[in-house]
Amino acid sequence: MKQFIAFVIKETKHILRDKRTMLILFGMPVVMMLLFGFAITTDVKNVRTVVVTSEMLPRTQQAVERLAQSEYFVITQTVNTPREAEQLIRSQKADMSLTPSPSPKGEGSSNLQWQIMVDGSDPNMAQQWTTYAQSILSQPVDGKHYSLPSPFGEGLGVRLLYNPQMKSAYNFVPAIMGMLLMLICAMMTSISIVREKEKGTMEVLLVSPVRPLMVIIAKAVPYLILAFGILITILLMARFVLGVPLAGSLFWILAVSTLYILLALSLGLLISNVAQTQLVALLLSAMVLLMPVVMLSGMLFPVESMPTILQWISAIVPPRYYIETMRKLMIMGVGIGEVAHEVAVLAVMTVVLLAIALKKFNVRLE
Repeated sequence: MKQFIAFVIKETKHILRDKRTMLILFGMPVVMMLLFGFAITTDVKNVRTVVVTSEMLPRTQQAVERLAQSEYFVITQTVNTPREAEQLIRSQKADMSLTPSPSPKGEGSSNLQWQIMVDGSDPNMAQQWTTYAQSILSQPVDGKHYSLPSPFGEGLGVRLLYNPQMKSAYNFVPAIMGMLLMLICAMMTSISIVREKEKGTMEVLLVSPVRPLMVIIAKAVPYLILAFGILITILLMARFVLGVPLAGSLFWILAVSTLYILLALSLGLLISNVAQTQLVALLLSAMVLLMPVVMLSGMLFPVESMPTILQWISAIVPPRYYIETMRKLMIMGVGIGEVAHEVAVLAVMTVVLLAIALKKFNVRLE
């Protein structure tokens, strides 16, 4: 055990001695959290809105004022006809227009409909603007209800669970956790082992009294500790900087993350068996990990919306299951039983990858 600890200390000193790598390892999570939390965001804010006043009634003015008081919409101006509003949207001077009109039941009815016109060049944002406007305008004013035209009927109530403010950080934080832990653990582990092979020092380590398996484990332990440090950093920033709740059990969040980190380390070991140089290891890590993690894990795009063939491919992408698990544990606050399927898949992947990596490594040594 003393020899094993000595190897761990040696590898830790190698990591700590490289100041630039340490800056990247701990700087990248902070920068990405700030970018996805404040800069790269899908939150609705300051939507330029035009109100058509040709059919404006006193009671509808209250609803418009409530819309203007929210942080989501800015009433830029009022016009007399919908055609003028359309021209403002086409000239990029407005994003959305609202036209109050009596419902078919008559002006004296308790319901009024809001005709909405929106810039649909970005369909996702247009849908969000419509949803936000409907949520605000459908609230009663003096006992009167107002709604957007809906195939589900007038006065449709909308209730958002888990994320009523519709903050994009709720979606991005678990995704960033899945991406960073996979990239850092797998990429850095594979490069570390390949570096020893490239410099010819791996043979020196393997002829030491410590068994080859213990040498590999000793090289992985510092990255395991680093991964925990990065995980804690992300969780603290999510809770106290971005305001993302940790609704579920912190124990299970850490337990599932530990399993995922072991999976990533196993994948890094497997990549190190294939690569003979650090450049090859870096390229393999980028191609095998980065693109699938970003595109096929559900980080940016829902898996259910992908073509069938891509859904099948995404089934072998480990971050997909980890991100789903973290969203359920952190945001929804469910118990471990609700994510048993995802955890079981991660466990099977970890065992398979670790077994293949160790077997191929031992064969290579012989």
